[in-house]
Amino acid sequence: MDQSLQTSIRNAVDNAFGRQTEFLSELTAHPSTRGQEQSAQDFIAEALQARSYQIDRWNIDVADIAHLPGFSPVAGNYDDAVNVVASHRSRRRSGKSLILNGHIDVVPVGPLDMWQSPPFAPRIEAGWMYGRGAGDMKAGLSANLFALDALAALGHAPAADVFFQSVVEEECTGNGALACLQRGYRADAALIPEPFAEELISAQVGVIWFQVHLKGIPVHVLEAGSGANAIEAAIPLIEALHGLEARWNVPERRHKHFADHAHALNLNIGRIKGGDWASSVPAWCVFDVRMGLFPGQNLEEARAEIESALMQAAGEHAFLRQNPPQIVYHGFQAEGYALAEDQSENAAEAIAKLAGAHQAITGTALSQVPVTATTDARFFGLYADIPALVYGPRAEAIHGFNERVELESLRRVTQVTALFIAEWCGLEPR
Repeated sequence: MDQSLQTSIRNAVDNAFGRQTEFLSELTAHPSTRGQEQSAQDFIAEALQARSYQIDRWNIDVADIAHLPGFSPVAGNYDDAVNVVASHRSRRRSGKSLILNGHIDVVPVGPLDMWQSPPFAPRIEAGWMYGRGAGDMKAGLSANLFALDALAALGHAPAADVFFQSVVEEECTGNGALACLQRGYRADAALIPEPFAEELISAQVGVIWFQVHLKGIPVHVLEAGSGANAIEAAIPLIEALHGLEARWNVPERRHKHFADHAHALNLNIGRIKGGDWASSVPAWCVFDVRMGLFPGQNLEEARAEIESALMQAAGEHAFLRQNPPQIVYHGFQAEGYALAEDQSENAAEAIAKLAGAHQAITGTALSQVPVTATTDARFFGLYADIPALVYGPRAEAIHGFNERVELESLRRVTQVTALFIAEWCGLEPR
């Protein structure tokens, strides 16, 4: 790229960064937990309409996507699941097309008294913006939008089709991204600015969510020995799952991109409920589990191993032997994905151009690292032959208290994204 154009793009991002910060603060103030994303999507749609993009906004219909690879089962209906996609249609189409994807949904905040300040009242301190979703990943959505703005401010537009996607459900199924594919949005590459500290994600794990349902025998606590405590019955099952977790992480079972990671696959008992009364032996218990798996690990085989571990533990328990647990799959049924294994020309070129843009802005080589989480990249890479580059700003405490994103990192990522779009898509006059 011509050095003067590169400098102009960098300066255009700088000139608008105050507005970008205000945009991110306003967007973060929308409490877009699952099922409550509509106001944030309204805000995104209005911003895109003000920029004269073609807007596609729709409610996801489970019937449209349930048969597709990558679909995850859902709890409840999707009456409130709204995607927003803006399209830039190039006149020349001389460059390569691009999907700029990000998710609008955020995870629950937990006890409010454990936050230093209200999670949906964003604040800036010492160069960081605090708030639920500021890092994961509304900063990334702002980077995508303001990268395009920087090019427009210079009188340029991408010389290829570009689709800006703001999707729901990333934090629990990924079905929002899947619905975009079902709706026909395809491109030569996808960029997803998840908050992984300006590093390119070379591989990501898959995730399985499931619930374990247990039934006990309720009696008055005065005769507790004659009943069966459903909550206590969960303990040996949880121990069995941790045993499976250890076996999946042994060196001989590790994926090559995680060979040096001693514990890439994490089991989490994320929620447990049970019983009705402190003086009654609990008649029921349900606990929710998240389990990671490696790229290439077969989902059906993984579920079979999980079920076998639980049933073996149940068989060693006097009550559970006669009253085995029920396993219910809901939410993530996500395969792992490794961009590093994509041998296509598009993947190699996209990685090279992103690396060049990163080098130009930061002065350092682009690191490529595996991550022990999942992202929507898998839909593009596994099911649509679209190389998916996950590269975003530095954030801390995502999913935790006092989530925050580093604003200077966000500025750099926006500059890198703008340069990448210019190189990948090419430029044409607005």
